[in-house]
This record gives sequence, structure tokens and C-alpha cells, in this order.
Amino acid sequence: MTKVPGWLRLSLAAMLCAGATACAVGPDFKPPPPPEDKGYLPDALLARTVSADVLGGEAQRFVSGLDIPQDWWSVYRSKPLDDLVARSIRANPDIKAALAALRIAQQNARAQRAALFPTVSVGATGMQSQAPLVLSAPTADGNYIFGLFTAFLNVSYVLDVFGGVRRQGESMQAQAEQQCFLLEAAYLSLASNVVVAAITEASLRAQLDATRQSIELQKRTLGLLDRQLALGQAALADVATQRAALAQTEAGLPGLEKQLAQQRHLLASLAGQTTANLPGETFELASLQLPTDLPVSLPSRMVEQRPDIRAAEANLHAASAAIGVAIAAQLPQFNIGTSVSGQSLALDTLFSPDLGLTSAVGGGVLQTLLDGGALQARTRAARAAYDQAQAQYRSTVLQSFRNVADTLRALELDAVALRVAVDAEKAAALSLQIARGRLAAGDAGVLMVLTAELTHQQAVLARVQAQANRLADTAALYQALGGGWWNREAGGAPARRAECKPPAERQGSGR
Repeated sequence: MTKVPGWLRLSLAAMLCAGATACAVGPDFKPPPPPEDKGYLPDALLARTVSADVLGGEAQRFVSGLDIPQDWWSVYRSKPLDDLVARSIRANPDIKAALAALRIAQQNARAQRAALFPTVSVGATGMQSQAPLVLSAPTADGNYIFGLFTAFLNVSYVLDVFGGVRRQGESMQAQAEQQCFLLEAAYLSLASNVVVAAITEASLRAQLDATRQSIELQKRTLGLLDRQLALGQAALADVATQRAALAQTEAGLPGLEKQLAQQRHLLASLAGQTTANLPGETFELASLQLPTDLPVSLPSRMVEQRPDIRAAEANLHAASAAIGVAIAAQLPQFNIGTSVSGQSLALDTLFSPDLGLTSAVGGGVLQTLLDGGALQARTRAARAAYDQAQAQYRSTVLQSFRNVADTLRALELDAVALRVAVDAEKAAALSLQIARGRLAAGDAGVLMVLTAELTHQQAVLARVQAQANRLADTAALYQALGGGWWNREAGGAPARRAECKPPAERQGSGR
């Protein structure tokens, strides 16, 4: 029995498929199933965090299924922050680059879709010729010198019998979708960076204020010791020790001021400005409100919301379609075409209705028989690329789970840290008050006061940093859950499978 070549069997099967159902070779893409986990942590999430008796110490409640607003940074109730984020989105060059990348992908997808339609071309040629005199005159009027003008119309069409063109269009469309989600990821990353930079600026300003207050307290202690020294009630060594402690605290100011300047430079850069044009907005911890209700999306919902996961899914879709493209390239390629042309010895009669036209209709088929295994190798490479994209998708999902879990733990524990920091600050303030009173009464030495001053300063700085951490943790949670890009559409109802829409198609996005 004669063995039928593999390519021929595949071709016959694909032709039957195409004729019966107009299907395309290669796998039909299905989005990966959502994770079955009901939560992000091995134990149950607390209903709310602990509270602390200080600004930004409110308890935060975790609300399962609470939707995320489009402009999620507005939860801080800070108009300067809202303005700065909006201005950054408009002017940041990374956003402009992501927009350009999206336009490139969209136009490439449109160019590929055009391959499904016939190609029509028109043209014309003209030439002046002279026939040899030893031959008969080539024209009816006996002229040996003559002009020949030709006009033609060609129509060609590649028959997409096995769906290779459609699979290529599907792949290009998936790549455009990937770029759209990468743009959403760029929006989310930029907004998060601006919010965290503003919170860091507010924290540094509070730390500077706390350090200056500590310096004032130390100066008062130094003044008290100077007076006691003049009265012979204090030793010179105590005065020198206090002066050294004061100088050490003052030495910490330039470092904080440097960090503050760097944050201001960062905000200018994020807003698309040079560092010579710093933002007019400044931020204090008191100007940022800690939201009390926090969203906690189900894992199955989170994978639909995060732009990086959706971009990885679109990349997987493109890789799946590329398998079909590679398989179709191994199969016969069919094309049909027609041409109509006319010729005339004079340009003014080229388009005369009396002029006879020449027409031709034809078609062809091309099948590669030997290519050294190149087409099969490309198919295997396409399948390997799909496996790679699948692994990358899985890695992105795992990273997203970790992001959310880290943030939830941070929200719980940083709330505890703030409560402890507030209690420590109160205890340190009382200890310092007692130490300074005893020093004034001559009942304590300078070392006791120095210890109390250092403890109080460190407690205040720890409390400030704990306040900032809670604000930053909130931003991290909104970022980890995907932002709120799906709520840009009018109506605000969240969709299970919200589709990424290019900026020109958005309604009310303000972008």
C-alpha cells in the first residue's frame, strides 16, 4: 500500500474542514481558567485593621467585592494630588510612548486584516519605438516610428482556504490588545508612583518638622545647662555633651532635606517637567485622608482586572494564533486573479470605447515539497513560543497573588505598628518631660536627659513613618488589584470581562 505523504493528508483534512465549516487550522484560543482560590492568604483575612489615636490612625475595613473607582487616587481626598496625577497622565513621556506603541500595533492589525480582501491595481505605460526599415512597417499607416500606450487593471486575491491569513490577523489583533493593556499598566504605574512620591514627600516634611522640634527641645536643655553652669550647678562636661548631641541632631537635617529635594525632582519628572519646573503642589500628611473602606477583589475577579495579567493573556492569544499561521504555511497556497488591458498608438484614443480590450482570468496553487524542514521547524518553534507565553502568564498570575498578599499583610501589620509607635511616642514624651523636670531641679544628670531626648526623637520619627506607610499601603492595594480602568465607561457597572478600549474610543476618560 502506498504511503500518503503527511503534508498531503494534512492538506486534504484541512480542505475538508475549510469547505465544510470555514474553519482555520491551528488551535482556537480559550482564555486560561481563573484560579479556584477564594483568598490570597492561608488564613482568614481580618475584617478590619486596628486603630490608633492619631491622624491617619483610623481602622480600615476590608470589603469583599467593593469596586474600585476609575480615579482611585481620589480616595485620599486631596485636590492637589488629583491635579498632579491628571497632569502627569497628560504629560508623562512614558505614557506618550505607550500610546504610540498602541497606535503602531493597531495599524499593523488593520494592515493584516486588509489581506482578506482583493488587491486592485491600475497602471499605464508608454513607449516610443522605431522598427528597422528592412522589415515591414508595424503600423497600418506604414510608419516605422510609432508610440504604444497601454493601460491595465489587475485584480488578485489570495484564497484563505486554511485560515492562515485569518490566524495572522487574529495574532496581530491580540498583539494590539496586549499593547492596550500595557498602556493601562503604564497609567496605573504612573498614578501609583505619583501617589507614593507625594506620600513620601509628606512623610519627609513631617520628619523635618519633628527633627526641628527635637532641635528646639535640645536647645532649651542646652540653655538650662548653660544657666546652671553659670551658677556652678552643672559641670562643663555636661554642657559639652549636650552641645554634641544637639550638633548630631542638626546633622540629620541635610540628609532629610536632600531626600525631600529628590522627591520633588521625582514628581517633576513624573509630571513630564524638567527639574527646573517643580510642581506647584506640596504635600503634608494632614492633607491626605486615609480611606476607611478598602476593596478586596476575589482572585477570579482580580485576574480580570490587572492589566499585566490581561496583557500576558493577550500575548498567549497571539502565540496560539501563530501556531495556526505556521501550520497554514505548510499547506497549499491558492490564488486567483484577473487583468484587463488596452493598447493604442495614440494617447487620446487609449480610453476610446471602440478600442478592443484584452482580458485574462487565472489562478494558481503552490505547495512546498522540499525546504529542508524549515516549515516544520517554524511550526515547532510556534508551539514552543506558545508554551513560553503560557509559562509567562502563569508567572504573572503568581506574582499578582504575591503582590496582593504582601499588601494585605502590610495593611494589617502597619496598622499595628502605628498603634505601637503612638504608644511609644506618648511614653517617650512623658519620660522626656520627667527627665527635663528632674534636670531643672538638679535631681538628674545630663545623660538621663540625652537618653530621653534621643528616645523621643526616634519615637516621633517612627510614628511619622508608620503614618506614611499606611497611606502607601493603601495605594499599593489599589495598584495590586488593577486600579479601576474598567470603570471609565459611563454607567460604572463593572464587567466580568471588561475589554480594553483605545483612548479614542473611551467616553468621559478625560485622557
